[in-house]
Amino acid sequence: MPSIINITPDNISRYGMFCMKNIKNPGFPAKQKWFNEQYKSGLRFKMALNENEETAAFIEYIPSEYAWRPIKASSYIFIHCMMTYPKKNQGKGYATSLLNICEFEAKEQGKSGLVVITSEGTWLAGKELFLNSDFSEIEVRGRYNLLVKKLKPEAPNPEFVDWMKETEKYKGWNLIFANQCPYHKKATEDLVQTAKESGIELKVTELKNHIEAQHAPSGFGVFSLIYNGKILEDHYISATRFKNILKKELKSV
Repeated sequence: MPSIINITPDNISRYGMFCMKNIKNPGFPAKQKWFNEQYKSGLRFKMALNENEETAAFIEYIPSEYAWRPIKASSYIFIHCMMTYPKKNQGKGYATSLLNICEFEAKEQGKSGLVVITSEGTWLAGKELFLNSDFSEIEVRGRYNLLVKKLKPEAPNPEFVDWMKETEKYKGWNLIFANQCPYHKKATEDLVQTAKESGIELKVTELKNHIEAQHAPSGFGVFSLIYNGKILEDHYISATRFKNILKKELKSV
């Protein structure tokens, strides 16, 4: 079994958060503040080290009632994020070890099981790892897959929240984000600046709690770019990508 580091508010400054180690990036303190607040609600973040004591994989999870994704689930553990990186660390069981720890904690806490949203996009894990770990796919919406591993067979299935109903409420240009991902802070700042330079009024909404995130207007939940009720992007993007979107959308008006 690999060495596992349990990230806490006391050591996150030392170990970082796997996908972001640069403390000068505006996303680092934003994520750190978010992490410290959610830790009180049961959020947990663990990293696996390889044989050279280098970070190889991580997992972030939370009681499902407090999940920052558009789901409805009671008494489960919800997995926000999971990644093995770089490629040399893949296929060596690091992710499986982290999943096993998550499952052990779920059993200790008397939870009904584990839940995760997967996608073929690069910002969420694919479903293969979870299917190989005895998860079952229970719902598909667009490119998003809702998977569950039940520890109590009689427990009700988790469900997607209908984020399309939420999307229709947004008129004009809207950016909705949360600091659950450390890359969102800088992406938001870049898009705001690009909108200003383009003469576009971009309304920015920061999701302040899990309830708002569970009713966010996209499958990813914590980052949504919307124009007149239409989702244009549901994960963080660059200023260049936003400029291309503006050209396309404004040309069609």
